[in-house]
Amino acid sequence: MVNGLEKQLFMLLTLLLLSTGIAEAATKEPFRQAPRAINALQQGQAAQNRGNISQAIRHYCVAASTGNPEGYYRIGRLLAPRNPKLANGYLSMAMRLGNQQAARYYNSRVGNVPMGDNCGAGIAGGGGYFAIPTTPFNLDAYVARQSPEKRKLVNMLRQAADRHDIDPRLVLAIAIAESNLEPGAISPKNAQGVMQLIPATQARFGVTRPFDPEQNIRGAMAYLKWLHRRFDGDWVRISAAYNAGEKSVDQYGGIPPYAETQQYVRKVLYFAGKEPTPHQARSRTSKP
Repeated sequence: MVNGLEKQLFMLLTLLLLSTGIAEAATKEPFRQAPRAINALQQGQAAQNRGNISQAIRHYCVAASTGNPEGYYRIGRLLAPRNPKLANGYLSMAMRLGNQQAARYYNSRVGNVPMGDNCGAGIAGGGGYFAIPTTPFNLDAYVARQSPEKRKLVNMLRQAADRHDIDPRLVLAIAIAESNLEPGAISPKNAQGVMQLIPATQARFGVTRPFDPEQNIRGAMAYLKWLHRRFDGDWVRISAAYNAGEKSVDQYGGIPPYAETQQYVRKVLYFAGKEPTPHQARSRTSKP
């Protein structure tokens, strides 16, 4: 009986030592990768603070490539207003790797884009977050897929555009590019609401309740009408100014040399049914 008990204790001790060794071996690799991941996350945050989302995603992918779930999580958060299905793919990967925050932002209503284990899958240009598809954008089909609440927003946007004598295609394209018609959207720069107005623009056009769609849209229409006059109806410069500010457009005589703004203009024109040629993208006076 004693010998049997001794054998059991010996086996338990052996298993304990083995499991400890395995655990130590398993933790060595993450600790060796941690400095690289931390550095990549810091660089990504710095790029994000500058508004360079493409560069931020590239850095976050470096962190993700080390097995760091925070990299996948941050990409998912950045993509959520722009491409919810793709964002879900990254958030799902973050969840599988143990990031508990990702579950709060996973949109179960839209599903996700399968991405495998390859960070960067589905993101154009090795870190850019939008590529012009080969087929025209079908606005009617897009609207038909939306919830009743979002279809109501589309009607509000069209009516507001008509009242302010702005082409509804441009207004809807900006709303889709900015928030994917999410009235509660908040960007890393604290742009808020369906038209993503930053606090300075809210104050400028009398918006006190940015998450109230009606007030948010009214303020955005006032800004777009002002931009429409300022840039003589040029959709390229209007959309560039909406993203980067009119002073930047004035400074560079057109689209500023910011990766995010260049991508943004292409996105807006695509959603509006006006894919730009390379000449239009550079032009100071091109019109739709």
